[in-house]
Amino acid sequence: MTHTVHPYAHRLGIIRDWKSRWFAADKKSYCENIKVDETIRRFLTKRLRGTYTSGIEIERSASTLRVILSTARPGLVIGRSGENATKLRKEVSDAIRAVAPKDTRTLKLDIVEMRQPETDAAVVAYMVAEGLEKRMPFRRVMKQTVEKVIAAREVEGVRITLSGRLGGAEMSRKEEAKKGRIPLQTFRADIDFAYEEAHLPYGVIGIKVWIFRGNVYQDKKTPVRIPEGVSRG
Repeated sequence: MTHTVHPYAHRLGIIRDWKSRWFAADKKSYCENIKVDETIRRFLTKRLRGTYTSGIEIERSASTLRVILSTARPGLVIGRSGENATKLRKEVSDAIRAVAPKDTRTLKLDIVEMRQPETDAAVVAYMVAEGLEKRMPFRRVMKQTVEKVIAAREVEGVRITLSGRLGGAEMSRKEEAKKGRIPLQTFRADIDFAYEEAHLPYGVIGIKVWIFRGNVYQDKKTPVRIPEGVSRG
């Protein structure tokens, strides 16, 4: 029997770092931090839908809580003169206070622009969902997206899978488009994975995207930046 693992978790500590980096002194604060992290991720995923935001990383120190957003459209997130960013920071702070009223850390929001959105699985998955929600034929959406992704210099392989009532059919089915190679069991393979949902009148279509961006070797790996006073959590 095979055991399916998440491509990101499969490479933790090898070529990947944790998306939440902090240290908890006791069990109570650990549980609270986990709850706050989940609240932040759920809120931002829903709030920033449509801005092509992929990565949400969280770093904690004794006095600050830093949230790092990776987005392909930073202008939409920041807004004119930073209005949207200020409003977003307040909304995230309110969500944190509702879950952890005693958390007095200062919230800092960092917005990082992605140079090549086509190499990010989360962005590509949302592009497919956007096409399906615009009632475009699913095979055309898959084919065009695969061609667009594989055209990027860093990408060596891409695979897109759709599941659900494709084309409005009564019985759900699964369709797949693939180009290049996706070595899922190779630890040094830099594989990005994302799952997205397209909400259509006749049901929800599940979208899975794998992108292979080449191998990462020890001498080429850049050290992970960890701020002073922050440990992996």
